[in-house]
Amino acid sequence: MNAMAVRQSMSETFRHWADRWRAPARPRPVRRLSLALQGGGSYGAFTWGVLDRLLEDDDILIDAVSGTSAGAVNAVVMASGLARGGRAAAREALTRFWRQASTRGSLSPVTESFMPPFAGAARMAFDLSSRLFSPYQTNPLDLNPLRDILAEAIDFEALRRRSPVRLLIAATHVNEGHTRTFTERDLTLNAVLASTCLPLLHRAVEVDGEWYWDGGYTANPPLLALIATSRAPDLLIVQLTPMRGTELPTTSPQIVRRLNQISFNAPLLRELDALATLGSLYGRTLALLSPMARRLRRLRLHRIAAENEFAELDRANPMSLDWPFLVRLRDAGRAAADDWLAQSFGDAVETPSLAAT
Repeated sequence: MNAMAVRQSMSETFRHWADRWRAPARPRPVRRLSLALQGGGSYGAFTWGVLDRLLEDDDILIDAVSGTSAGAVNAVVMASGLARGGRAAAREALTRFWRQASTRGSLSPVTESFMPPFAGAARMAFDLSSRLFSPYQTNPLDLNPLRDILAEAIDFEALRRRSPVRLLIAATHVNEGHTRTFTERDLTLNAVLASTCLPLLHRAVEVDGEWYWDGGYTANPPLLALIATSRAPDLLIVQLTPMRGTELPTTSPQIVRRLNQISFNAPLLRELDALATLGSLYGRTLALLSPMARRLRRLRLHRIAAENEFAELDRANPMSLDWPFLVRLRDAGRAAADDWLAQSFGDAVETPSLAAT
């Protein structure tokens, strides 16, 4: 056998043994993620887009979701779809919900038979300062199309029995002014409606003999409760309400609008400040031995802000359910989530208490 034949034989033998002993390709690791979904009326279609993109990625496991108002609705609709048929069913459920919201005008306290779709809700939302009447007078029958849409779409008993994700839905206790957080174990249709109840548009919602308004006044969305509940190393906040105002508000509707933006972001800012304080405290003391301290040390906190992805958000109507508007918001949310995923979960929020990615 000549030298070339010997080398060829040795090469084939090496490849044979290398193939036999080569380690099998490792599957991509599943990445656990918790979500905090802020409320914001029809801006919630942006969150729909974020969820749609996350559900498309089989490598992401959503462990727990906290939500307020539109964030609560998105969370519950997604969980119901996951329970019924997995990721594809969850994406379909979200699309179906927002399509029905657009068609039936579920953000309005009155139905299309009483006035043109969305016109009444928009007037009520932006002329609050000049309103002299409460929803107990303007909506004596307590009409709310959202109630019907959710009742038809979601099996709340099934979610209470076995939800595929842990849920924390925030509402504000009317008489005591504190947050009540409903979990998947005590979730009802009224609990979700309570989380979405704007007191100048809808009557207070009764749950277990107590009355509740929109959770955005006290937790928008819940963060500390979510961190205590979830074991996921990454937490993504989807923020809908604009932080920045583009101009000085001078008219009554502009002032009301800006006050609402500040009010609905205040609970989130308070919880972020609390996280920073806790992180600093735990880093300096023996509290590092506590489970919560260890949890904070490992946590990576992220944020997708709708105002950074949808240029005219500050001027858009959060009560508009016009389908092209909702689709534009959805597409912006999908694009934002896609960019975030492309950066391996993006950059962590700069919070001293949290580990950087």
